[in-house]
Amino acid sequence: MKHVAAVRVGPIGFRVGSDFAAPIAALRALYADYPVPEIAHFTVRLPAVAPWRRFVRPAVNIAGDYMLPDTAPLPLAHGLLAAEMAMNLQVALGHRRHLLLHASCVERDGRALIMTGESGAGKSTLAALLGARGWRFMGDEFVLLDTVSGEAYAFPRLISLKNEAIAVVERALPGERFGPMLRATPKGDIRHLVPFRDAIARMDVPATPALLLFPSFGSARDVREVGVAEAFVRLTQASTNYAALGESGFRVLTDLVGRVPARAIDYPDGESGLAMVEALWSAL
Repeated sequence: MKHVAAVRVGPIGFRVGSDFAAPIAALRALYADYPVPEIAHFTVRLPAVAPWRRFVRPAVNIAGDYMLPDTAPLPLAHGLLAAEMAMNLQVALGHRRHLLLHASCVERDGRALIMTGESGAGKSTLAALLGARGWRFMGDEFVLLDTVSGEAYAFPRLISLKNEAIAVVERALPGERFGPMLRATPKGDIRHLVPFRDAIARMDVPATPALLLFPSFGSARDVREVGVAEAFVRLTQASTNYAALGESGFRVLTDLVGRVPARAIDYPDGESGLAMVEALWSAL
């Protein structure tokens, strides 16, 4: 690849290459505060779809050490999104050192709040807003659980805000650094938020899981306990490598749901969601 950048996010190092300068320039700008890895665990490639597509309707393929055969190319204007998707894909398909949960995570006083749910549940928005209120942001894509200690390790990549959540977080965090607005992507409008400086500076510091939360945005306020069996099933569905880890994955997940309380919340707006999170946390 003609243009290359390297970045470490949490314990994972990436080398990202592209035929185009723009996606690499965007990565360098938004990941400027992140360390460069001593070794890249994964390689990401963003080649042109075809030689002539470097000049006419330029578009990039999403490729790397691990690939999905049916991944559709993206226009060059969405090259930053392609890079982020490719980085996440490498972790989802190739990482084996931790149990992966597709979840958001924040930390306070050494204890971690893990939030997982379907797309649109609001977990990224809640994590960003909690980060602005004194919590340490640990990630909004993956939580990495140590298979021996059960501790949560951070993966604080760029925070991916979608559609209506963009304006909500922009109003709440006017002084923070945002990436370009990416309109009409396959996931709708997207804008990336650079995580808070303490999140990057402390991304190698683990936390002990203290609360599992299954949020759902857009309904009247409600809270219910989630039983151990239900939490276990939900988290196996949220993990991209549970089956691949075998016994160690089963052991860390059964330990997690057996010792950490789990709640499901419905909330109509961000302020309600934040208040419900704080109330649940205070009751621990």
